Amino acid sequence: MPQRPAIVLVHGFWGGAAHWANVIKELHKRGYHDLHAVENPLTSLADDAERTRKMVKQIHGPVILVGHSYGGAVITEMGDLPNVKGLVYVAAFAPDAGESPGGISQAKPPEAFPNLAPDSDGYLWIKQDKFRESFCQDLPEGDALVMAVTQKAPLASTFGDNVTAPAWKNKPVWYQISTHDRMINPENEKMMAERMNPKRIIELAASHASLASHPEEIADLIDEAATETGY
Repeated sequence: MPQRPAIVLVHGFWGGAAHWANVIKELHKRGYHDLHAVENPLTSLADDAERTRKMVKQIHGPVILVGHSYGGAVITEMGDLPNVKGLVYVAAFAPDAGESPGGISQAKPPEAFPNLAPDSDGYLWIKQDKFRESFCQDLPEGDALVMAVTQKAPLASTFGDNVTAPAWKNKPVWYQISTHDRMINPENEKMMAERMNPKRIIELAASHASLASHPEEIADLIDEAATETGY
């Protein structure tokens, strides 16, 4: 039997590796035991791509890369490594060469743009009292509160970092659209998904935090990517 691939989960802005908690539990229950969730600094696309690249290079065997939100830009930038067998985008950015998450968002702004607040050190936050309605309106209030308080703010400049050579042009792709996303315009998600000619697009009536609110469906998509790429 072919080797079951390792799964590497890449978080986005305003959250860390723990945002994948529900997906991790679901994948483990299904027999995926080689699971990794990178903790990126969110200081620049180059920094985050290099951190993720280092993790993938430590894995001896096939890898499925999964990116949520800005994590999609990260896997787009570094996902051309030889052992990467597929890319799964979860309500995520998938920029083309010369595109940035910020540029894509400015073309079709998301609903929650006014709820972002920069600080004096250059970091960009979601206002705590607006976090649930912006990021995760389909999660219980307690879970949303924890996400709001523990949010990991990116350097605002990271929004403008352009992708250089998109890995999705050379790797099979799966994409999940959140139709109630307020952090990435769902029209942008649809545009990015369709131009990659993915193996599958699924739509969920979910917030931006679909990885937390719909872990079974996200695990289904990851499992499909793992299976179709050789497992």
